[in-house]
Amino acid sequence: MIEAACHCGAVRLTAPEPTQVTECNCSICRRLGARWAYYAKNEVQLPKAGTTQPYVWGERMLAFHRCTSCGCATHWQSLDGAQPRMAINARMMDGLDWGKVKVRQFDGAETWTFLDEEPA
Repeated sequence: MIEAACHCGAVRLTAPEPTQVTECNCSICRRLGARWAYYAKNEVQLPKAGTTQPYVWGERMLAFHRCTSCGCATHWQSLDGAQPRMAINARMMDGLDWGKVKVRQFDGAETWTFLDEEPA
């Protein structure tokens, strides 16, 4: 297990250490600079939930959470239950060995496909 925490430590999440994360270039992810580690909801614990403020827009499918104290984007969750998973911003994980983590590039701005996929 690894802990993800915002800068001030008010929000902490624990989950299995990721072996793969996704960088997305959609309008919100590229601004956040996040690397998303995906999990089933039951894999994530919130030992110190702190206070987060959700940001929701567009089709209102996801809520991106940030710490109300320091402003760090910590995770996102599905609002409508359509997503069976949630994501933690892996950049909040101190001690993560980035040399062992595959970083996948996702084109959420245009094609909605992984850019590092092998052509069919």
